[in-house]
Amino acid sequence: MPSVESTISPIETVSEGEAKFEVWRNRAGFVLAPAAFLIVWFLPFANLKPEAHRLAAVMAAVIVLWLCESLPMTVTALFGAALAVILQVADAKTVFAPFADPLIFLFIGSFILARAIFVHNLDKRVAYTVLSWNFIGARPSRILFAFGAVTAFISAWISNTATTAMMFAIGLSIISFLFAHEKETGVKINRSYATAMMLMTSFAASIGGLAPPIGTPPNVIGIGFLRNLVGADISFFKWMMIGAPVVIVLFLFLWFYFNRLAPAGVTEIKGSAEMLDRERAALGPWTRGQRSVVIAFSATVLLWIVPGLIALFAGEQSSIYKTLNLRIPEAVGAVFGALLLFVLPGNSSGERAITWDEAVKIDWGVILLYGGGFALGVLSFQTGLAESVGRGLTEYLPLSGGFGLLVASVLVAIIVSETTSNTASANMVVPVVIAIAQANGQDPFLPALGATFAASLGFMLPVSTPCNAIVYGSGYVPLTKMIKYGILLDVAGAIVIITFVWTLGSLIR
Repeated sequence: MPSVESTISPIETVSEGEAKFEVWRNRAGFVLAPAAFLIVWFLPFANLKPEAHRLAAVMAAVIVLWLCESLPMTVTALFGAALAVILQVADAKTVFAPFADPLIFLFIGSFILARAIFVHNLDKRVAYTVLSWNFIGARPSRILFAFGAVTAFISAWISNTATTAMMFAIGLSIISFLFAHEKETGVKINRSYATAMMLMTSFAASIGGLAPPIGTPPNVIGIGFLRNLVGADISFFKWMMIGAPVVIVLFLFLWFYFNRLAPAGVTEIKGSAEMLDRERAALGPWTRGQRSVVIAFSATVLLWIVPGLIALFAGEQSSIYKTLNLRIPEAVGAVFGALLLFVLPGNSSGERAITWDEAVKIDWGVILLYGGGFALGVLSFQTGLAESVGRGLTEYLPLSGGFGLLVASVLVAIIVSETTSNTASANMVVPVVIAIAQANGQDPFLPALGATFAASLGFMLPVSTPCNAIVYGSGYVPLTKMIKYGILLDVAGAIVIITFVWTLGSLIR
C-alpha cells in the first residue's frame, strides 16, 4: 500500500510560533506558580481558617501548574498532596486516604482489561470487522460513519488517547488508499474529507468516553466527588442512562455536519471495501487470547449492569439489590474481570490472557492524578475552603435557580477543558460547582453532573486533549478547521448535556 506521504502532502503542520508559545507556556508555570502561592499566602483572608488559607495557596500553585503543564500533571497532583501535609493542612493519613478510594481500584481493573484488549489486537479486529461490512461498501459517507462509530465504541472501554492512536493509523491507511485511487483513476477526492477523517478520530474518541463511567477519567472523578461531597452514589447502569443517549446524539450530530461540510466529493470509491477486507484478513483467525479477553470483559460488564437491572425491576430497596450493591460494587467487578485474565488461557503454550509484565504497563499516571486531585478536592470541603469560595463566587455570578447554575457549570467546564486536560478540568471545576451550589442553597447534583460530562468536551485546540494533539500532528488538520469544527461540537455538546442532565438527571439520583 502506498505511504501517506507518497499520495498527498500534509495540509499544515505545527507552526514555529505555536511551538514557541508552548515552550513559553511551560516555562511560565515555574514563575507564575510560586507567585500565585505567595500572593494567596500573604493576602489577608479573615474568613478562612488557617488550614483553609494554606490550602488555598497550595491549590493556586497547583492550578497554575496544571494550566501551564510545566510539570507532568500527575507530578503536580502529587506535589499538591505532599505540600498539603508539609504545611499541616491535614495529616498524611487524611490527605492520602483518597488514594485508597474504591474508585482507584475501578481504574486499575478497567485499565488492565483495556490493556488486554490492546495486547491481543481485539480493538483492531472490531474496527476492521465493522468497516468491512457489506453495508458500508465503498461509500465514503458510510465509511466515515462506521469509522467514527467504531472509534466511539472502543473509546468507551479503553482510553480515549489509546483509541485515537490506534484508529489514527487506520484512518491514515484509508486516506492513503483514497488518494492513491485518485492518482490511478483521476477521480478527485475533496481534501476536506481527509480533515474530517482525522477529526472524526479525535472527536469520536472523546465523545465515546462519555458513555460508561469508566470511559474516561473525568467521569470517575466526577462520580467520586458526587459520592463523597454530595452523598449521591451513581451506579454503572444509572450513568449509562444519561451517558449513552448523550453519546448517540452527539455522534450523529458530528457525522451529520462532517458529511455536510466535508464530503468526499464522490459517492463511491471502488476497491475500498476490498482493501478493508484485506486488512481484516491480515489479522488471521480468532486467537485463544482474544476469546479469553471477551469472556473476562463480558463478565465484568455483566457484574456492572446486573445490579442496575435488578434495581430497575425490583427496586433499590429490594434485598437482592442491596446485597449485590454491597458485595459487588463496580470496583470489585473491575478487579474480578482483571483477575480472570490471569487465569484464562492466552495461547496454546500455556501463557495466560495477560501477564503481570503487561498488566503493569497500564496508565498509573492517571490513577495517581485522580488520587492527588481528589485529595485536594476533598480537603477543600473539609477545611471550609470550598464553602468560602462558593459564597464568594455566588456574589458575582448571575445565578437564576438550578437551571442557570447547570448552564454556567457546563460552559465553565468546557472553557477550562479547552485550555488544560479534561482530567484537570474535572478536578478543578466539579468541587467548585458543588461549593457554589451549596453556598447558594441549591442542590449541587445536577450542576456537578453537568460539569463532569462537560469536562470531557473541549474540541477547539490541539492542546485541549491528547486526542486532538495526535490528529493535529498528521498535517491534515489546519488549525482553523479544528477551531471551526470544534466550536460547533462544543456548542452542540453543551446543549445536549444540559438537556439530558436537566431532563434525566433526577432519575439517577
